[in-house]
Amino acid sequence: MKKIIKKFWEYIRSRPKNFFFRVAVVLFVFWLLFDDYGIIKRIRMEAEYRTLLDRQKIEQGKMMDNESRIRYALEPDSIEKASRERYNFRKPGETLFIIREK
Repeated sequence: MKKIIKKFWEYIRSRPKNFFFRVAVVLFVFWLLFDDYGIIKRIRMEAEYRTLLDRQKIEQGKMMDNESRIRYALEPDSIEKASRERYNFRKPGETLFIIREK
């Protein structure tokens, strides 16, 4: 073990610039990959962004559907139709026939 450490220190003493450059490159790569704004974090954020865009499209579709239902519900003909179909209301003098499927 001592021989390995001794060879390591000899290498560092004989080529300090080379060793410093290698350490700097390794640290830079780790910083580039794993920092708060690193590549891995960026990839995760992009994936989350895409899922949020898809979810936004779905929710906007639901909103448009609800808005059209609200507009339709405010029309007097739709209110009369719903009251006749759901609640079996009738106008005075009309005969109501209820047909049920078997």
